Amino acid sequence: MATRTSNSNRLMLAGAALIVVAGGAYYVGRVYPPRGDETAGTIAPAERYHSAQVQDTDVALGDNSVPLLMQTDAFEVMIKNPSFRALAADPAFMVLAQNPAALAAMAHNPAAFVALSHDPAAFSALASQAVSRQAAGSAAFGAMATTAANHPAAFAAMSANPQMFAALASHGAAFAAFASHPAAFGVMARNPEAFANFASNAQAFGAAASHPASFAAMSGAAAAFQSLAMDANAMAAIKNDPAAFAAMAANAAAFRVFASNAQAFDAAMTSGAFAAMGANAQSFKVLAQDPQGIASAARSAESFSSAATGAQGLNAAASSSAFAAMSANPAAFAAMADHAAAFAAFASHPAAFGVMARNPEAFANFASNAQAFGAAASHPASFAAMSGAAAAFQSLAMDANAMAAIKNDPAAFAAMSAHAAAFQSLAASSAALQAMAANPQAVASMAQSAAAFNAQAIGSSRVAADMSAQMQAAMAQYPQAVSAMASNPAAFAALSANPAALSALAHNPAAFQAAASNPAFAALASNPAFGAMMRSSAFQAALSSN
Repeated sequence: MATRTSNSNRLMLAGAALIVVAGGAYYVGRVYPPRGDETAGTIAPAERYHSAQVQDTDVALGDNSVPLLMQTDAFEVMIKNPSFRALAADPAFMVLAQNPAALAAMAHNPAAFVALSHDPAAFSALASQAVSRQAAGSAAFGAMATTAANHPAAFAAMSANPQMFAALASHGAAFAAFASHPAAFGVMARNPEAFANFASNAQAFGAAASHPASFAAMSGAAAAFQSLAMDANAMAAIKNDPAAFAAMAANAAAFRVFASNAQAFDAAMTSGAFAAMGANAQSFKVLAQDPQGIASAARSAESFSSAATGAQGLNAAASSSAFAAMSANPAAFAAMADHAAAFAAFASHPAAFGVMARNPEAFANFASNAQAFGAAASHPASFAAMSGAAAAFQSLAMDANAMAAIKNDPAAFAAMSAHAAAFQSLAASSAALQAMAANPQAVASMAQSAAAFNAQAIGSSRVAADMSAQMQAAMAQYPQAVSAMASNPAAFAALSANPAALSALAHNPAAFQAAASNPAFAALASNPAFGAMMRSSAFQAALSSN
């Protein structure tokens, strides 16, 4: 009897141990979803889809990204979604799926892109426009933000009048030449009409400046004009753009007000503000086609610099690095603006943020499971991408405020992954990351200001002098699409080169809008492995079996 009891106890203990082991394996599989090189021996949750049909041709050798994506909650939701299934059956959508960055952006603005999909020519034109304006907008914003930070009084005086600021921006090199001789420029700014005729005869201006006594308006500052006449570089810039004289005359009242404020005028002349504008003359010329738009951009730049260099902001030296790195990556800016609180939390732990920014794809799955991120950060040795900076992630995990912000907006992980190249470029500047960490709230303000600038610079219907009426109409009709394209021009340029991909929206607009309304779709579509998953035989098998 005692023997039977002993055997029964052993069996009960063994059964209990088995339950504990199985429960532990289930918990680990749920909280620490396997990724990449961490999958050996992993037991995935039982309800996940499993298939032995993934072939060597489906994904690269050793790459488990497709089966792992098919084990996520987002996949489980969407594989049973009728709208997603209808899209997946369309070969055109298969092509579209190979561009996850564009697809994820379109999922946030489905109605605009469905409408635009019926006009491939307009789509292509807008995508091309976004690419060309990205470079101009980034350079101009960087110049304006840096100038506003270093010379706030001068910048405020220059941008106080939108029409005058647009005139300055339209003729940046010529005004930089004028400003290099402030006494002569002051005479011209106080009496622009007297110099208007030189707009059609730059040679005459050179001759008059060489003999100022013969020209009444110059005679009171003869030495200043003779000095300008002897400056070969300045005269070359003026002769290349004599229309600057007409621009001054057309905005005479504003230039007189500007010149009458001696303190602001002198500050502008000596600050390097005009030189910065001249160095980015083409960028400013593009933006200046919309005076109100460039004034809005200037206000954004001032807000940016105020956040970065104020008493509680970034220090001046560090902010220069942040300006340069961030203005060069408008896609990262836009993502940060959309998820300001979460990125402020990331930035407060720069070592951890650097790891994530350098390898955004490794963290993409946390977009659908913020709790898993907290658990992994608490035990970073269990997550390969975190293990090299274990202390940094543990510190982040222990920061209750930061973790609350991240858990409230886990889509920030998807945003980083969707703009991986931009964040990798940003992460390459350690000075920028350190500057951002100095005041995370300033980062949020800077991101919002820069995003407003980019939207204005690229989204304005009058931003380019050579823009056709058709282009202006398209930009006015699809503002949400324009904004989305501005955040990732390269992805949309690639999409516009493939009409078959865009046709997927036109084929089944109702299905796309319905699928896009489900948050799981964005989480799935923004994953870098989405395109490979759509091509895999395992996905086709899952589609057939559900």
